Amino acid sequence: MPETVALYDFGPTGRLMLMGVLLALGPLAWVWLRRRSAAPAQRLRSLTLVTLFLTFDLVIFGAFTRLSDSGLGCPDWPGCYGSASPVGAHAQITQAQTALPSGPVTHGKAWIEMIHRYLATAVGVLILTLMAATFWSARQRRDGGAAPLAVSPLWPALTLIWVCLQGAFGALTVTMKLFPAIVTLHLLGGMVLLALLQAQASRYALAAGQVQVLPVPARVRAMLLLCFALLGVQIALGGWVSTNYAVLACTDFPSCQGSMWPNMDFSQGFTLWRELGATRDGGNISFAGLTAIHYVHRLAAYAVMLALLILAGWLGRDPGTRRASYSILALVLWQFASGLSNVVLGWPLVAALAHTAGAAALVIVLTATVCCTRSATGIRKPSFSSASQLSA
Repeated sequence: MPETVALYDFGPTGRLMLMGVLLALGPLAWVWLRRRSAAPAQRLRSLTLVTLFLTFDLVIFGAFTRLSDSGLGCPDWPGCYGSASPVGAHAQITQAQTALPSGPVTHGKAWIEMIHRYLATAVGVLILTLMAATFWSARQRRDGGAAPLAVSPLWPALTLIWVCLQGAFGALTVTMKLFPAIVTLHLLGGMVLLALLQAQASRYALAAGQVQVLPVPARVRAMLLLCFALLGVQIALGGWVSTNYAVLACTDFPSCQGSMWPNMDFSQGFTLWRELGATRDGGNISFAGLTAIHYVHRLAAYAVMLALLILAGWLGRDPGTRRASYSILALVLWQFASGLSNVVLGWPLVAALAHTAGAAALVIVLTATVCCTRSATGIRKPSFSSASQLSA
């Protein structure tokens, strides 16, 4: 890779933004055609759901970018060797690929990296449109004396700020050469973005009467919130495993390296601010350090799975929350199967992507369940919905 490549080159920024606008026009046109005669709140909810769906896809494609070793497919940001696409950087990519055919820069990896950036820009455009449309609708309702929107414009504004922060972490992922802490925070940021969008979609559904607030016992509500927090910790640990390439530190199950307590170096494994593959003092991280990273994630997974199974059992006792229970149970089984496949099958790409998808789906399901339930002690008139409400 040529040493003269500038880490930041904002020359192609305008063309990248135009690409994002063009990609966003398709979903925007689809929402407008399907909901052109609907009320503004219904259109906003549809746009929120479409944005949520595409953000989910973006999270998965981001995992694909990382797992295919394409995170440095273009060594600068936001373009590729100062161009808006790998086509304009053909000569530089060819030079880097010729010098190191198995290196981080190849034509295929450059395209994967740039497609990820195009998709991220399109999601940013959709969120910007969602914020502008929400502010406009809120002003129209206020001027007409109508009741306020179910979703304050501050929600999409916060979402826009968050997606901009995500863009900054995406830039640092490249310029700091896949620094593990930055890559893990980038993954967590994508999960938070999913939660923000799902929370808004749920609020629209509640306001429209498409779902109702589901009263649950106080212990169920507490367990739900605990599971939500535990899931966040577990996703962070999983991201730390992936970004440190520690998946194959244990290739057997339920033991690791033939032992239920293998040799581990927690100090090396959980030194957070260090370069990829390095220790704090610049040496190479030991295999015991990688084992610690992997095994802590595995042990924590047992606790999180147990908590989620208890939650699913409690939610399954009431018809109104039964579908949420089934969704959680299915996703727990999905995560167990995909996680086990990563270990015993040698970290195949499909299993790794499935594991990330399962985690993202759990974030969406738990967020929807949090938004659509309340402690029964805080609701005067319980109103249970059909089993399909939490899927909205």
